[in-house]
Amino acid sequence: MEIVSSLVSSVVTTVFQLSRLSRNGMRIRTMDEKALDVYDVIRSIRDPEKPNTLEELDVVTEKCVELKELSDDEYLIIIKFSPTVPHCSLATLIGLCIQVKLQRCLPFKHKLEIYISEGTHSTEEDINKQINDKERIAAAMENPNLREIVEQCVAEPDD
Repeated sequence: MEIVSSLVSSVVTTVFQLSRLSRNGMRIRTMDEKALDVYDVIRSIRDPEKPNTLEELDVVTEKCVELKELSDDEYLIIIKFSPTVPHCSLATLIGLCIQVKLQRCLPFKHKLEIYISEGTHSTEEDINKQINDKERIAAAMENPNLREIVEQCVAEPDD
């Protein structure tokens, strides 16, 4: 009887361990899928000056999206984009476009942080503060001229 009990205990322990590994594997896969969903949303944003998308210009890549789980149904999304030149005058506008498009398009609860990749812009610290300031974002979107530019950039090609 003792041998059977020990064997059952061992099997149950193994099943629980495999179950936990499976759940963690599913969570990682889900996080990767959500990160790809985020990337799919931002890759089609148009550059304000050029007829290209941010993906075509390598301003955003799959690697620039990071997801962290805050709770079972909320995520922190961190985007690190790279302007095409270190003195890009439209980096703040690009960050605003990313912010607006993600707020509109993501079907899950999230917090958003957008940064310029370290070392890719001459005033990255100042721009990072601007593009993560909710009051500045709201004020920018109240400006009709700026809102029109953002709408053109975030519109899907077939819109």
